[in-house]
Amino acid sequence: MNKLGTIATAALMLAALSHPAAAQLGGDQTQLLEPNVAADSQLIRIGLNERAITLLRETRPILSVVSFDSILGAAGLTKGQRVGLLSRVFVHVDLNRGSDLELMFVPGMNAARVAAIRAGRPFTTFDAFRAAMVKTKTPQSDPATLERYLFIPINLNTFTEPLMDTFASIGVGTRRWKREFAEYRPWTSTEQFRREIGKYVRGNPKEVTRLERYVIIR
Repeated sequence: MNKLGTIATAALMLAALSHPAAAQLGGDQTQLLEPNVAADSQLIRIGLNERAITLLRETRPILSVVSFDSILGAAGLTKGQRVGLLSRVFVHVDLNRGSDLELMFVPGMNAARVAAIRAGRPFTTFDAFRAAMVKTKTPQSDPATLERYLFIPINLNTFTEPLMDTFASIGVGTRRWKREFAEYRPWTSTEQFRREIGKYVRGNPKEVTRLERYVIIR
């Protein structure tokens, strides 16, 4: 291999190694909707009926994929329809704090992988998650596919802007929240988070509850 080829290969390897460490909302999010922030028109396009969309609006914030699935069921969608939809619209599961039941809603997940997640917690990067999944030697979806339904909580006292950018598609890594989350450092308690962030969403206080599930304070 010539010198340019060697440099290019090294650059690609570095990118592959560095990106997972920077990304805490896993995988490619471009084709996955988050039901708390998705527009009605987007939900209609993927097949949600009017009843489901109305229930979603009335229930937001939806803090668990288990609750989301129940809402779809209450709207008359069959189990098969719901399973199909969850590959396109999903409430992300906390890799470190999500329940076994929540994890089992992840497309491609199985009991062996859930057990490996429990054993490997706490995860700080998706590199470690991938390594744990490879050890299970199960034939279901590869770890990169599983990642897109998962997140690793944001440490409010140490996050970087690139890390926060990976949460932009779900309304957490926005310019506004990057600014406000950084302004109040050092964070000392969940109560402080609720008080300070609550000032910015007085018209929608439940939004604080939604934001809180994505963060940790250390």
